[in-house]
Amino acid sequence: MKYICPICGYVYDEEKEGRPFAELPEDWVCPVCTAPKSLFEPAAPAPETPAASASPAADPDGGELRRISPGVIAAICSNLARGCEKQYKAPEAALYQELADYFTRLAPPEPEAGLDLLEELLAEDLSAGYPPLRTAAEAEADRGTLRALTWGQKVTTMLLSLVRQYRQRGEAMLENTPIWVCTICGFIYLGEKPPAVCPVCKVPAWKFEEVKGRAAG
Repeated sequence: MKYICPICGYVYDEEKEGRPFAELPEDWVCPVCTAPKSLFEPAAPAPETPAASASPAADPDGGELRRISPGVIAAICSNLARGCEKQYKAPEAALYQELADYFTRLAPPEPEAGLDLLEELLAEDLSAGYPPLRTAAEAEADRGTLRALTWGQKVTTMLLSLVRQYRQRGEAMLENTPIWVCTICGFIYLGEKPPAVCPVCKVPAWKFEEVKGRAAG
């Protein structure tokens, strides 16, 4: 029997390893991306989703423009800045980052921010956010969007796993452990040094940045 990591694609082959997957300790992690054992899936082909459910959901606002918060605009501009950096368009990246910084300053504090809300939003993205977007992208044969969705879904899965691990282990999980983030896809890696290649988007280690704690005040 084989088990596959949904983040990086690493395959645990029981026959080659000489040990059943079920006998691995619960704190065993993927040797490539450190995804926990609980995320691994049997290497059985998944049934295809019927094409009949491919129609996108109707716009509840009747197609009218909707007001979005400064925080959302800041996130959009920040992502656009990253995209420009990837395309080596430094002036455009700087302009988008300036907009992101401006809207970040306008964004009010989120009173309900915390692990509960973060876990809820990540789980909602995986269950209700990505599926209709993927359906629409497949209907349009939009390969670029499909690739971005694949990256995003893997990163979100890993983020949700890290939040749940933190709930169980607390600060001990991060004690003396550097945190690295891929500047291209957002994948987060805990370890002494970043992986040689990002498990999600395959960029080299120098594309990772270490996350430093912010000074109080």
